[in-house]
Amino acid sequence: MLLTALAIGGTFLLDPYRNYQLALVAATFCATGGLTLLIGLSGQLSLGHAALMAAGGYGYALAANAVTEAGVDGVPRFLIGMAGAIAASGALGLLLGLAGARLRGPYLAGVTLAVVIALPAVTAVFPSVFRGDQGVQIAYSGVPEFLKLVIVVEQWQAWVAILVTAVVVTWLAALRRGRLGLRMRAVHGDETAARLAGVPTRRVKVQAFAVSAVAAGTGGALLCFIAQSVSPGAYTLAYSLLLVVAVVVGGLGSLGGALAGAVVVVLLPWVIGTLTAALALPSDLEQRLSGNLPVLVFGALLIVVMAAWPGGLAGAVARVSTPARGFSRRVLAALGRSSTGGAPQPVASVSPVASVSPVASDPLAPVPAPPHPQSVPTESER
Repeated sequence: MLLTALAIGGTFLLDPYRNYQLALVAATFCATGGLTLLIGLSGQLSLGHAALMAAGGYGYALAANAVTEAGVDGVPRFLIGMAGAIAASGALGLLLGLAGARLRGPYLAGVTLAVVIALPAVTAVFPSVFRGDQGVQIAYSGVPEFLKLVIVVEQWQAWVAILVTAVVVTWLAALRRGRLGLRMRAVHGDETAARLAGVPTRRVKVQAFAVSAVAAGTGGALLCFIAQSVSPGAYTLAYSLLLVVAVVVGGLGSLGGALAGAVVVVLLPWVIGTLTAALALPSDLEQRLSGNLPVLVFGALLIVVMAAWPGGLAGAVARVSTPARGFSRRVLAALGRSSTGGAPQPVASVSPVASVSPVASDPLAPVPAPPHPQSVPTESER
């Protein structure tokens, strides 16, 4: 909640283009957050998450246009569009999850890869619905009347993207800490052992894909809301692979790493373009660099991060912060001892059974054998 409030408050300090970039980061964060849980927790590799984002974008556009013709506008139209996005992306994710329950490794990756490759062909086969390469346009969604004197359109779009992303990330974090997250970790660690332990492995795989698809579809719907259109050219194979690189660089299984990956995906091409323009290169060379240099930089960044921090940026932060937390605990303990004059701290009374039983300190420790009773001397021994 604090980060959401800070992000919304920060929009007042940014110019319209920076607010537009902030909205893009929030939308991309939805997709990378779902993808990092799919790969990092359940161990299923998806190379076609861009297709799930496209499904969400088309679902949002078609649902929003349908209710616009019926006279629905504003927030109700947005909510209905989001429902369409969730339904479309969730259905596609459910189908991929059913395939993922039977396929593993490169075979599953190949299926998801085929989906994103087939996306332009699907839109071309049904031009009356998807409008081919031009895509689907939606009606302009401006600032609500009661906010027009306070914010501009780009700031309003950033607000919507931040709030929706906060809901999605909170949902993903709850699932990650809950029973589904534990089951996904079990399936990823050892699927056979998880099955023998009673975990429904196929159902867990399908649920993981469906959750990740809904998150990606929500991100695609936000991109459609920001751009006021959706087209297959925005969700290419290169973009889908870029999402995978982003979650690997950020740190698989970490939502903080997914945020870092989303920032890299959105801002790194802009930084490279700005630096290239500042070099005053010939126009033809600048054009070639602007199209190819970001891909090279992403590849180099992936190699460097994997060589230096195999756990990604999130793993690097955890590696640095762990000694710092230990040092702070030792400092606080030393300050506490000095404040009490070095006297030992009082110890709370505990049960004598709990103090000697290893079960009290370690729930997985073996139960100690009961003590042997002393033998009673017989008449002859007396």
